[in-house]
Amino acid sequence: MPMLVIEGSYRVLGARPDGDSVRFTPADPAHWDLVPGPHAVRRNKSGSAQLRLDGIDTLETHYTPAHGSELHQPAPYAEQAAAELTGRLGFTSVLRDASGTVTGSEPAQVPGYVLTRGADVNGRCVAIAGRGPAPAPSGAQVHVDAELVRQSVNHHQLAQGLAYPTYYSKLYPELREAMTAAVVRARSAGWGLWPVDATLSGAKTDGLGSLTESVVLLPKLFRRLADYLTLGAGDPSLAGFRAFLDQRDDRVLVLSRGQYTGLSTVVEVTGRTVRLTTPPEDLVFEER
Repeated sequence: MPMLVIEGSYRVLGARPDGDSVRFTPADPAHWDLVPGPHAVRRNKSGSAQLRLDGIDTLETHYTPAHGSELHQPAPYAEQAAAELTGRLGFTSVLRDASGTVTGSEPAQVPGYVLTRGADVNGRCVAIAGRGPAPAPSGAQVHVDAELVRQSVNHHQLAQGLAYPTYYSKLYPELREAMTAAVVRARSAGWGLWPVDATLSGAKTDGLGSLTESVVLLPKLFRRLADYLTLGAGDPSLAGFRAFLDQRDDRVLVLSRGQYTGLSTVVEVTGRTVRLTTPPEDLVFEER
């Protein structure tokens, strides 16, 4: 899979990095303009931009539904994923305030590189994140294979059991398969969040409180539930949740069926319990 290489540095001071997103500053900020696709990378005056780590999703440390207040998923696992990310990148000490904003870090920045094929609709660079020397000169294209993915921070988060596989259509099958293998090993070994994951077994929700304090499930499903329950102004009923998903029109390929469908068709609601009917690694979402 050909991807653009961008060398630079990761920086966390003044930001709120979580387990699957961090800021990156290229050595040459003009290289952001080489990122292909319909969406431009949104960067600040210093050239720094937010990354979205491709193929993974970790528990939310700060998510704000439309017309709602900021929410998080169960803190021990969300915070562990965030700490693992910064540690893996090479930050030996990260201090945060009560909001999760980094107030101090050692070192101030760490060298690394990103491999990318585009940005998302929010202007985040969708990236395979690496540390240390890049596999090719910055600004060049490189063929990304399974071995290169296994060296990435993305793969590391999955291998530690701290991230869910969340695939989008631009990620090639060979790379998905390498990530899925890491997921299967971590889940079988009971690492990270997998012993408490309720995505497939069923998550009983008693409103937003249970989602933020006790229920561990796929973050994409959490975000949709948080949006729905916020619109319900405290009503914990899930009676209209699948219809709400249809309105959102999340298109997804179910790999085991070879079928494109809507997210609602792989979500089961029984009373106040919601679950996916197929493992998250069996789904490939349509990139918008």
